[in-house]
Amino acid sequence: MERKIHGREVSEAQIDEWVVEAEAGYDVEELKSRRGRPVRGAEASQVIPVRLTVEELDAVMARAEREHLNRSEAIRAALAVWANVA
Repeated sequence: MERKIHGREVSEAQIDEWVVEAEAGYDVEELKSRRGRPVRGAEASQVIPVRLTVEELDAVMARAEREHLNRSEAIRAALAVWANVA
């Protein structure tokens, strides 16, 4: 039986490791502390919806790919330059 997670094949050895880890138990407080996105500043970040045309988003994504950034990182980098906070 082929098992995949996120398109990658998972070996029987990896599954066995996960079973041993699960049977040993988890530290619930540690798991809770790792929830959510990583903190970016002293305070919680805000989500700001922005409407972009197809052309604008294509341009952002092309630049992001060239610079090996994800979409959010690319948009934040562009805003930092525009606001002169880079």
